Amino acid sequence: MEHILDTPPVLADQDLRGGTRLTRPWTHGALHAALPGLDTHVVMTYYGTAQQATWRQGSKRVESRTRRGSITLIPEGEDGRWDVEGPIEVSHVYLPDWRLQSAAEAMAVPHRVELIGRNCFDDPTSAQIMAILGKEAASSDAGASLFVEQAVDLLCTQLIRAHSSFGAAQAVAPRRGLANWQVRRINDYMIAHLDHAISLDELAGIVELSRFHFATSFRLATGMTPHEWLTSLRMNRARELLAHTELPIIAIALEVGFETPSAFSASFRKSAKMTPSAYRRETSTR
Repeated sequence: MEHILDTPPVLADQDLRGGTRLTRPWTHGALHAALPGLDTHVVMTYYGTAQQATWRQGSKRVESRTRRGSITLIPEGEDGRWDVEGPIEVSHVYLPDWRLQSAAEAMAVPHRVELIGRNCFDDPTSAQIMAILGKEAASSDAGASLFVEQAVDLLCTQLIRAHSSFGAAQAVAPRRGLANWQVRRINDYMIAHLDHAISLDELAGIVELSRFHFATSFRLATGMTPHEWLTSLRMNRARELLAHTELPIIAIALEVGFETPSAFSASFRKSAKMTPSAYRRETSTR
């Protein structure tokens, strides 16, 4: 890349896992050249004035403009001719394929993922992550490398969701949630364990799904995340105890799974629009 551009990329100093590299935002002039396939995926985002960008490969031709909030994605090994007007302000991430596949494995994707080439494709989420990485590339802060590693993992997740063979398959596949019996089983388990911390892994294991697929399927079936559903059950139980028992509020907090009265009060106030004490005064049947 540095041999083709009139102003080479300004690479960050961070030593990232597996040869991942990123650049600071920098400005280069017009580009009219054939770009050979690289040994990493290349992700770009844009900052300055929009410019015309055209990519050609054989009979394929894609024309677009380098808008803010858009990304260009060149999969590993993909070549082509680029004609980009300049000057253009841009930042890059050079992403080894193993890192993408590692993220896919963490998402429980059952097969190898392939990235889809993009030319100035609107994706504000990826563009924002890229902008953060570009800013952190210039940082000498002690925690910058750790922050960057986590942001790169987040970028991989978004690329898999929105710009990969897996994401494309998900987009055309019918969206199905949990079956009714699965929702009932999860609901019954939550009710029986309201006074305990309940993890997503624990719930996913009940219906024999991965964390990722369980969370997605539960939301499709109920319109709520597992955490929102569990919190709703806890608040309903807390209302019953406040209205019909003399248990101290700290005991009720523990009964419905909160470690501290302050955490319970904050959650209850968000749900009921009043404090636990005020709710007890208004509804008590003792």
